[in-house]
This record gives sequence, C-alpha cells and structure tokens, in this order.
Amino acid sequence: MRVEMTPENRITLPEEIVRDFPSAECFDVTKENGRIVLTPIPKTNIEDVWKKIADLGITEADIADAVEWARRR
Repeated sequence: MRVEMTPENRITLPEEIVRDFPSAECFDVTKENGRIVLTPIPKTNIEDVWKKIADLGITEADIADAVEWARRR
C-alpha cells in the first residue's frame, strides 16, 4: 500500500492495516535499516500503571520527593 506524507509530516494509516491492531492507540516509531517501523503500543488502564508502580516498590513518598526535586530544577 502507498500512503503520502502531508507538508506537516503526517500520514494516514490505511484501515486495512489499522484494523489488525484494535488495542493500539499509539505506535512506537523507530528507524531500522533505512525503514520506518511502527510498533503498536496497546492501551493501558490506570490499574496497570498502579500495579507497575507497586511492583517497582515506588511509594507515594517517592513520588512526592520526585515532584519536589523536579520543581526545584
């Protein structure tokens, strides 16, 4: 399939391709061997985020400290 890029560097992915990735709302973009590669990033929900934070052992105090640190910069 052929797609064209607009002057604003935008492309529209064909429906025939996108329908195979229903859970993707974003794509990771990389360059490999002179090609542009799109890798679907599945939708996440907030429960997944909180679980990942808990799995990493990050506490609310850690987050507050990080925010304070970032605001000082």
